[in-house]
Amino acid sequence: MTNKLEYTTNFLKMSRVELLERVQMQMGERRFKHVLGVEEMAIALAGRYEADIEAASIAALTHDYAKERDRDEMQELIHKEGFDLDLLNYGSEIWHGPVGAFLVQKELGVQNDLILDAIRKHTVGASEMTLLDKIIYVADFIEPNRDFPGVAEAREIAIRNLDEAVAFETKHTLHYLIEKNTKIYPQTIATYNTWVAKS
Repeated sequence: MTNKLEYTTNFLKMSRVELLERVQMQMGERRFKHVLGVEEMAIALAGRYEADIEAASIAALTHDYAKERDRDEMQELIHKEGFDLDLLNYGSEIWHGPVGAFLVQKELGVQNDLILDAIRKHTVGASEMTLLDKIIYVADFIEPNRDFPGVAEAREIAIRNLDEAVAFETKHTLHYLIEKNTKIYPQTIATYNTWVAKS
């Protein structure tokens, strides 16, 4: 289905093939394979939950647009473009979401706020998430190339209930970060408190 997906001009002034070429130039082969896997899963979830398939495709293909950008370039953009400077206390794993959304808008011409927000939030989630936010957040976690303990269960949950899938992923990610004694970005905690913690 993905290979036959024809874009309208609702979100982007280029075809899917042209977008693929632009995205592929920004990353290595392994990352690009991951991006294609995320698109495949995002389209499947969009179909399951009646979201816009074209928007899901574009957000999925561009979600890691900045992942392999030079760290110095990203730091410079964070300073120059008025990003929250607290980002600098964390790594590029966190930066590539918000910086990526900025670059996707600037370099690829995507102006749709739903798509840009899904790119911003795909790593850390948020207290408030749209349907597209959830789809990209979950698709990134369960795309077909992923292989880790719990991924099969995560895929089953995603088909059954998207909110439960957001909760499962958030809990899994937080557990992983705690096990590694990694500094946790505050928005990740906010995502946990909203989607996982029971009041």
